[in-house]
Amino acid sequence: MAQRQLPMFPEGSTEVTHDLAFEKRDGSVTYFYGSLPVFTHNENDAASFKMITAQFYINGYVKQMNIVRAFGVTPISVKRAVKLYQEEGVQGFYAEKKTRGTAVLTDDVLLN
Repeated sequence: MAQRQLPMFPEGSTEVTHDLAFEKRDGSVTYFYGSLPVFTHNENDAASFKMITAQFYINGYVKQMNIVRAFGVTPISVKRAVKLYQEEGVQGFYAEKKTRGTAVLTDDVLLN
């Protein structure tokens, strides 16, 4: 039986699972599968963070608790991101937020 080798993560990266790590550098976050970079986004880009972590979960690379522990986010935020990914896909994270318009009192409404 062959022994499984440990992945060679880049120096300074933080391990999320045995196969997945991330690194913050110069305002960017880069995710590594082993030693290969797989995705990069600005460290203030919450939509991209939620999208990629939900994608990692959906594809079976991490458990929700791995994300919670590694990034210090709440379990409900991970569950919401996963649900959004399942229902709307990648575009759901970048779509304009649906908001209710302002209430306007028209003459007809005031008369009633």
